[in-house]
Amino acid sequence: MGSSYDPSYDAVKKGDFPVMIETTRYMRRSTHFDEIIARTEEHYWNPDDRDYIDFSTPWPKDQPLLPLDFMPELHTAVADRLNEQQKIAFANENLRWMLSNILHGEQGALNLSSSLCDIFVDPGAQEYAANQAREEARHVHGFSNYMAARFGGVVLPVGDTLGKLLNSVVQSEVVYEKIVGMQMLVEGLAMGAFTTLHSKANDPLLRRLCQVVMTDEAFHHKFGKLWAHATVPGLSTEQRNAVEDWAAECFNILVLNLINSEQKRAIYPQFGLDWEWVRAAMMEAFTDVDRRNEMKDSNNIFRVLIKTLVKSEIITERTRPFYAAWVDMEELAGESDRMVGDDIAEEGIRFLKEINAGKRKVVRKLN
Repeated sequence: MGSSYDPSYDAVKKGDFPVMIETTRYMRRSTHFDEIIARTEEHYWNPDDRDYIDFSTPWPKDQPLLPLDFMPELHTAVADRLNEQQKIAFANENLRWMLSNILHGEQGALNLSSSLCDIFVDPGAQEYAANQAREEARHVHGFSNYMAARFGGVVLPVGDTLGKLLNSVVQSEVVYEKIVGMQMLVEGLAMGAFTTLHSKANDPLLRRLCQVVMTDEAFHHKFGKLWAHATVPGLSTEQRNAVEDWAAECFNILVLNLINSEQKRAIYPQFGLDWEWVRAAMMEAFTDVDRRNEMKDSNNIFRVLIKTLVKSEIITERTRPFYAAWVDMEELAGESDRMVGDDIAEEGIRFLKEINAGKRKVVRKLN
């Protein structure tokens, strides 16, 4: 193997192509990812094919796409400054901000997946990364279609926190930073968000989009756990500590800043609101105790992240107290490996398999 080869992660630095064409490499394929690669066709869907999802489905512009009580600001003094129509507009703008960031996240996942193809030496891991890149491109396509259908194609800039994290993991040449940051935490965040949107959204089109995307995301999230189970036990204490510390750093960034009012400052001025005033209203209405209580809900997106790290054995006694400040770690450890959103994804896969089976029959008849 070349000089840049890292045996701990079976990877090389980007650009070390000579390693990829060493004759012995092709026969060094692991079997860790074969099952999720083989199942790729089960959850194929096309954002431009109405058999899978119809983006022409109308929605009244004066109706909330999400319930008003889903908006945390509307449980504060913010609500006193808005009339009923403004509350609806405010809720829809909140969703536009949320989906804009989801779209940016999907683009980040696309770029990260393609970058993994440049550094994975294991042909199995490389093939999986190539499959994921294709699926992430599909998600960018799908959410772009939704933004066009519901928001006239106007996408808001990425929030500071998410943008910084995405840039960090995409640009990083450290394998564990990419996989822990994206495959486990950002993908886990996505699964939690899509589960919530699927259950809460008033718009059937959004619920459908979230479900078909989740049929892919469930496998992307699983890849991170498979990688951890195959890799982490063989790391040195120093390497394992580095992985664990990076996971805690990323989690801390997300839990403290992701939904901070400053992140959403682009949407407030049109409603005559100052983001600093909104932040003060939010701090008055919601405390850390409230946030911890919210994490008792199995669908809470941050609880999903902690469970992912627990089940991947990335949390040890070193960092356990950090997470225990937010959730009951004993309760999490005793739960099954099933993740939030798995049932929704599996239902979606059954739906897609029926559609795809019908399309294959048509193709055979035409031939």
